[in-house]
Amino acid sequence: MATYAVGDLQGCLKPLKCLLKEVDFNYDRDQLWLAGDLINRGPQSLETLDFVYQRRDNFISVLGNHDLHLLACAYGHRLPSDGDTIDDILIAKNSERYYDWLRQCPLLHHDKKLGFTMVHAGIPPRWSLRKARKRAKELEKVIQSYQFDKFLSTMYGNQPNVWHRSLRGPERWRIITNYFTRMRFCDRTGQLELKAKSGINKAPKGFAPWFEHKNRKTKKNKIIFGHWAALEGQTDTDNIYPLDTGCVWGGKLTMMRLEDERYFDCDC
Repeated sequence: MATYAVGDLQGCLKPLKCLLKEVDFNYDRDQLWLAGDLINRGPQSLETLDFVYQRRDNFISVLGNHDLHLLACAYGHRLPSDGDTIDDILIAKNSERYYDWLRQCPLLHHDKKLGFTMVHAGIPPRWSLRKARKRAKELEKVIQSYQFDKFLSTMYGNQPNVWHRSLRGPERWRIITNYFTRMRFCDRTGQLELKAKSGINKAPKGFAPWFEHKNRKTKKNKIIFGHWAALEGQTDTDNIYPLDTGCVWGGKLTMMRLEDERYFDCDC
């Protein structure tokens, strides 16, 4: 049995199949972790989502911002944006089964035995892994509950831009969502800067990549994430594994085997 993790698919199914063939993935024994953003912007969003859904017993995906955007569109809280490629999902027969499954996907996946944690975007520097897992579980319960519609209707927005335990309701949900699915740059307190999408060397003044803060509480935890294609899979930070290497933008799809941290990639 082997465990693999792969970066953002965003509707790029052929490169995923290429990698699974390259590693001789065993669908009976092996496990695949997906770093979120399964769909959107790529050419095969419906096919990709169906491929993952059909193998959901040994594929584990965290929720990404594009996955949540699909749910917001599906439930009438948002219209697809220019450049979206999710119409085929929205009009597909029996698409409700995909939405129901996505609602059960976690925001954070942790494997104590392997010693790895996976999120889509990151974990703010002031949160320990224990605190991050608690906040993820809190929001997952909202997404899976009767409050789901209210969550989707209030999900979008950049405020509040920093966590405070006194936050309640939609504002609390929104900052947790933005940390796990949208964060790139923040300051040492966790205050978010959500406009910049550049690489590490072009951080906005007063901000740094979430994983570079000196007093980050998850320094000893191995964290896999996607979302940030501009990193091109490279950081100089220990225990940080960025797997979004811009497949949908013509880069490559990157996969890592967790047991020996060996990388595999396929050109897109």
